[in-house]
Amino acid sequence: MNPQHAIVIGAGIVGLSVTRALHAQGWKVTVIERHPQAQGASVRNFGMIWPIGQAQGPSFDRAVRTREIWLEMAQKAGFWVEQTGALHLAYTDLELQVVSEYVSAMKGKNSARQLSPEETLAKSPATVGKGLKGALWTTEEMIVDPREAIAKTANYLESLQGVDFVWNRAISRIEGNTVYSGQKSWSADKIFVCSGADFETLYPELFESTPITKCKLQMMRLVQQPQSWRIGPPLCAGLSFIHYKGFQVAASLPKLKETYTGQYQELLDLGIHVMVSQNGKGELTIGDSHEYGLNFTPFDSKHINQLILEVLRTFAQFKDWEIDSSWHGIYPKMTNGATEFVHQVDDIVTIVNGMGGAGMTLSFGLGEEVVASSPNR
Repeated sequence: MNPQHAIVIGAGIVGLSVTRALHAQGWKVTVIERHPQAQGASVRNFGMIWPIGQAQGPSFDRAVRTREIWLEMAQKAGFWVEQTGALHLAYTDLELQVVSEYVSAMKGKNSARQLSPEETLAKSPATVGKGLKGALWTTEEMIVDPREAIAKTANYLESLQGVDFVWNRAISRIEGNTVYSGQKSWSADKIFVCSGADFETLYPELFESTPITKCKLQMMRLVQQPQSWRIGPPLCAGLSFIHYKGFQVAASLPKLKETYTGQYQELLDLGIHVMVSQNGKGELTIGDSHEYGLNFTPFDSKHINQLILEVLRTFAQFKDWEIDSSWHGIYPKMTNGATEFVHQVDDIVTIVNGMGGAGMTLSFGLGEEVVASSPNR
């Protein structure tokens, strides 16, 4: 009996995750990507696999499972990964109170621990010590370089028997079990549409009626740090506490948000919360901002980048601040609080989308869940 055949549209992290899960279940898979390699949000991020950002429950469990798969894929595909943990720095008494409340709420649920200033500085030589009250330390978080990891994961999957990639082909139409790119077509038992921020090409009316929007973020990469200098774990500061759902267990979070509203209105208006991660080459990825809507300018704002750098200098110090590159990414984001958009168009077509900025953290786990629940397998 021939194996069932699936088509996956899109070779970003969501498409690769679905492809991996399908292959593990014995499916033959054809992946069709519009570019010669993935170029969207999947390669334009920090590379953070970030369970701490997820609310406890299914999302956190999915993040932990995704982390396990990233470690497996790094070994199989041969890309760099570092199990770094994460430091969320506190410079005010209120920020430290949020840290303390989070640690208490998460006791027995994750590795959260409150560090003293001395313990924090021992974890990261990149931490600004002046005014430091302490930090939140967790061990679940880890880093890949998305540019390397996405490309090598695709190469690995393409090397597997029963998995084929068709590059540089945009699918513009789906009819029944057949997808079309110009005069070429492919047919399969199942079709998974993992098209990221492209709402316009396939099922535009469906996206128009869905509580989903787009987010533009600006980021930068600093040059390789000299003499193999490492920052240790990724660093975040106070604004990250109010950005991630995972911190909503802290009772003082609304008060912290109110305080920031009075102090940092422009940063909040631009969705700026600042983080830094370091890849295996020693380069530093920094960012980011969050602007929501459907009509983004293609031109990046120098002012936004300057604001990001100004905030970063309040809690991080590096050997070399030279900017090697800057860019923006655009990803889909649910507006109703949902963590993903998985929609069964019919018995054949499934749309997998809408993970916001958590694609690297959630995709592999979600891919397994989507394939396991696909009808009429």
